[in-house]
Amino acid sequence: MWRYHPDLLATPVPRYTSFPTAAEFGDDVGPHDMEAALATIGEDDPVSLYLHIPYCREICWYCGCNTGAANRSGRVSAYLQRLGEEVDLIARNLAGRGQVRRIAWGGGSPNAIAPEAFDGLMLRISQAFRCNDPVVSIELDPRCFDSPWADALGRNNVSRASLGVQTFAPHVQEAIGRVQPHSDIVRTVAQLRGAGVDSINFDLMYGLPGQSMGDLTETLDAAVSMRPDRLAVFGYAHVPHLLPRQRRIDATALPDGRMRFGQAALAHDRLCGAGYQPVGFDHFALPGDAIAVAARAGRLRRNFQGFTEDESDVLIGLGASAISAFPGWLLQNEKNAGRYHLQIGNGRLATARGLRRSPRDRLTGRLIERLLCDGRADVTGLPDLAGIRHRLAGFESEGLIAWSGNLLLLGDGGLPYARGIAAALDPYRKHSQIRFSSAV
Repeated sequence: MWRYHPDLLATPVPRYTSFPTAAEFGDDVGPHDMEAALATIGEDDPVSLYLHIPYCREICWYCGCNTGAANRSGRVSAYLQRLGEEVDLIARNLAGRGQVRRIAWGGGSPNAIAPEAFDGLMLRISQAFRCNDPVVSIELDPRCFDSPWADALGRNNVSRASLGVQTFAPHVQEAIGRVQPHSDIVRTVAQLRGAGVDSINFDLMYGLPGQSMGDLTETLDAAVSMRPDRLAVFGYAHVPHLLPRQRRIDATALPDGRMRFGQAALAHDRLCGAGYQPVGFDHFALPGDAIAVAARAGRLRRNFQGFTEDESDVLIGLGASAISAFPGWLLQNEKNAGRYHLQIGNGRLATARGLRRSPRDRLTGRLIERLLCDGRADVTGLPDLAGIRHRLAGFESEGLIAWSGNLLLLGDGGLPYARGIAAALDPYRKHSQIRFSSAV
C-alpha cells in the first residue's frame, strides 16, 4: 500500500533516461565530438542504433516528441533520403568496427512512412554495418497500421513492437486529441502476432484530463485482456510552456496530485494482480519477457527508450533530434529539419548539442541507473555524502529509504518516489531553473 506524501512529490524532477539529462545539454559540442566518440568503438564492441522518424499521420495534443504531420510526401521522402545518407556517414566513420546488436525505430510514428521505405532503410543498415542478428523493435501508431506494414515487419524480423494506446476511454481520447477505437488495438495486436512479433508493449497514461479512477481501471482491464508482454504506464507531463500543442488540453480538467498518485498506485496494484512483474517504477512485464528476466537477474538498464535489457554502452541516434549515448558523451543531432538536411547533405555529421561526461557524471549516472533499476545504489564514491543524506532525510523519516553504511536502499512504498530520491544524487538539480514534469 503506497502512502501519499505531497511534500516529497512537490518538486518536479527529470525522468532520468540519461545522465546528465538533456536539460544540461549545451551547444559547445559538434560533429568533431561525434567523430571522436565513434573512434572509441572497438572492433567487436556491441552497438545499438536508434532511428528517428519525426512524422505522424495525426498529431496528438499531449505528445512531447519531435514530430510533425506526414502530409507532404516530398518532405518525408527527402528526409528518408538524408536518413539513409546519415547511415552511410556513421558507417564510414566506424570503418567496420562495432557489431550492431539492436535496432530501434521511434518517432513520431515510424509507420507514418511507407513500408517499402522501411524495407529500404533496413537493407541499407544491413549493408552499411556489421549486424550480429540484431533485435529489431519499432514504435507504432495503431490507427495507421495495416497488413502491408505487418508483412514488412515479418520480412525484416522485427520481434518487438510498442503501441501508443494511452487510454481506451473515448471521452479522454477526445480530450487529448487521440481518438482511437478499441478495435484498432485488437486488430493491430492480431496482425503483429501473425507477423512473428513476440514482445508487444502497450504505452498507457494516467493523469489525463477528465480521467477518473474508473476510466483507468477499464483501460487497464481492456489492456490486460489482450495480454501484451509489456506495459509502460506513464504520468502525463503537462508542460505547455515547452510544448505549445499541449495548450489545446484543458488544464482545469487535469487530476490533482493526490489523484495522480492514486492512479499510479491503482495501475501498479492492478497489473501486479494480473500477473505482471513490476520493472523499475513505471514498466510491467510478463515474467518470461526479456525485460522481466533482466530485472530479476540484476541486468536491467535505463536509456532513452526507458527501462531495457539492452546492455550496450553505445547507442547511436540517427535522424533529426536523435540523441547518441557514449560513455564519455551525450550528443544530439540538429532538431530543426532544415539544418539537419543541410548538414547531412554536405557530408557532415549533424551533431548540434550535448555534453562531454566528466568522471563524476559517469559515476553519478551509474548510481542513479542502479537505484532506478535495482532499488539500491552504493554512493560511496560520490562527493557531498552529508548533503545527499540531508536532502534525503524526509524520505528516510517516512521509511521510503534506508541506509546500510553508504548503501542507499528503496524501502517498501518507496517506488513512486524513486525519481525524487534519485534527484538527491544529481548535483545539477541544486542550481537548475529548468521546469520538469510531476514527480509521479
